[in-house]
Amino acid sequence: MPSLGSAGSRVVRAAAIATIVSMLIPAPVQAAEGSDDHSAGSQIAKHEGTSEMLLSPPELGVGRVDGIDVSSHQGAVDWGHWWRSGKRFAYVKATEGTTYRNPKFTQQYNGSAAVGMIRGSYHFALPNRSDGATQARFFVANGGGWSKDGRTLPGTLDIEYNPYGGDICYGLGHRAMVGWIRSFSDTYHALTGRWPVIYTSAQWWDRCTGRTGDFSSTNPLWLARYAATIGPMPYRWPFHTFWQFTSSPIDQNIFNGGADRLAALATG
Repeated sequence: MPSLGSAGSRVVRAAAIATIVSMLIPAPVQAAEGSDDHSAGSQIAKHEGTSEMLLSPPELGVGRVDGIDVSSHQGAVDWGHWWRSGKRFAYVKATEGTTYRNPKFTQQYNGSAAVGMIRGSYHFALPNRSDGATQARFFVANGGGWSKDGRTLPGTLDIEYNPYGGDICYGLGHRAMVGWIRSFSDTYHALTGRWPVIYTSAQWWDRCTGRTGDFSSTNPLWLARYAATIGPMPYRWPFHTFWQFTSSPIDQNIFNGGADRLAALATG
C-alpha cells in the first residue's frame, strides 16, 4: 500500500477532492421551454423604451375604467389593495408558447374576481414554436377560455418582440405573421365564440405585419405605449379598447369607455 506521500496517493487524493468539489458546485441549468415567462409589454419596454412612462394614470375624463395586468412575476397579488386603489378589471397571464402555464394563475385569476373585478387572461405568443391554432388551443385549455357570466373578458393574444433575441418578428415575413395571428384568432373564436383581444404596440405591428393584416372589425385592440398620450393606432384600428400606459409600480391599464361598456365587453 503506498505511503501518504507517494505520487499514487497524491493522485487518489486529488481525484477525491475533485469529486467533492464537483458535488458542491451545481451543474449549469439549461433553460427549458416550460420555463418561458415573459410579461405583457416586457419586450416592448425593452425595444421602445419607457422614458415617457407615467407614474399615475393620465387624465382622460370620465369615460374610462382603470385596471392592471399581472403574471407570475407578481406572485400572490394583494387584490384588496388594488381594488381600494381604484382598479376594477385585471388581465392575468395564463400561458406562453406551447408548454408554459402560470403557476400563480389560480390565485391571481380567482382572487381578482373575488374582490369584484372583471377579469380575463392572456397568452404570450411565440410564433416560432408552433402554428397559431396550436397555441390558441393550449391557451383555452389552460385558463384562456371565456364564459358568458358578465365577469369574464375575452382572452388576449399578446404578440410583441421576440424575447430570445435575433429577428424581432420570429423569422416570419409579413404575410406569414398575419397568417399566424389569424390562425390563433380564428381558432380561439371557434373554441369560445369570442374574438380575442390583440395586445401589441403600433411599432411592432406595423413592422412585423407590414400593414397587410386588418383585424379591426373583429379583434379589440389593447395598445402598449408608455407615454402621456395614446399615439398612433396600428394598421386600420380606428381606436383602442385598452391602453397599457405604464409598468410602474405594476402594469396599469385604462379601458376606453365607462363601466357599462366594460361590462358589455365581458358579456359578449
